Amino acid sequence: MMNARLQHVSIPRPPGSEAATREFYGGLLGMQEIPPPKSLQADEVIWFRAGQDAELHVFLEAPLDDRSNRHLCLVVDDLLGLRERLLTAGYQPYAVTPIPGRPRFFCRDPFGNILEFTTIEGDYRQLQAGGA
Repeated sequence: MMNARLQHVSIPRPPGSEAATREFYGGLLGMQEIPPPKSLQADEVIWFRAGQDAELHVFLEAPLDDRSNRHLCLVVDDLLGLRERLLTAGYQPYAVTPIPGRPRFFCRDPFGNILEFTTIEGDYRQLQAGGA
């Protein structure tokens, strides 16, 4: 049986946004930048470590239609603290439909990509099923 696991997520950024990419993902979110393979360095992709085994790849592309609901979700240790840091930095976090045991909010990055931020409280799937 195959056991598929997430290795990376790729999201776009516009030309000239290298500093903003590093400031948002590295500075504000605290993700560690890692070098892409030498074969991809000409593509101007910026990679970050996203947890123990996963990566975030921010690639160069013209801006996308910002009406999409596509997003990635990042688990954080201090959800309220991150929300405050985003507000202080001029971003606009917004609430969405609550999930019991998994408080969350959404926010767009500097390039319009939607990010979900959450904290997992116990087994939220069991709460959804009517247990605990």
